[in-house]
Amino acid sequence: MKSVIRLTKIFRFEAAHVLSGYDGPCRNIHGHSYVLEVTIKGIPISEPTHPKCGMVMDFSQLKKMIHGLIIDPFDHGLMVNAASEDASLFRSAAFPGKIILLPYQPTCENMVADFAGKIREALPEGISLHMLRLHETSSSYADWVAEDNA
Repeated sequence: MKSVIRLTKIFRFEAAHVLSGYDGPCRNIHGHSYVLEVTIKGIPISEPTHPKCGMVMDFSQLKKMIHGLIIDPFDHGLMVNAASEDASLFRSAAFPGKIILLPYQPTCENMVADFAGKIREALPEGISLHMLRLHETSSSYADWVAEDNA
């Protein structure tokens, strides 16, 4: 009998954002220590001679993928909605630092949906994204769940 198994790997990155037009203090530039939990699911490889026998996906392969798609591009960057009035301030070559112009308001909710799309496209055949959880703070997070987004 083949069992569907869920694997979760946890990642951390530091980033800042500005919520242009927001009616609270988060309209100011501020940063977070983000924690991203990535849960995939699949059936472990059962071929006895396969080097990954017994694995749904090698954790090191998942780590490499998530670093390439999310951690490296976002870590220690400033996320800005490219369509906002503030975006022009950050487009200047004179502005120091790593600016990430996004096609959305960089809220936790929008970020987790964006990350889900990137990860879903990159997963190998037979493996699916089950859930993402993005912690913006130690007590606040957003979930993206596959069954809600079929």
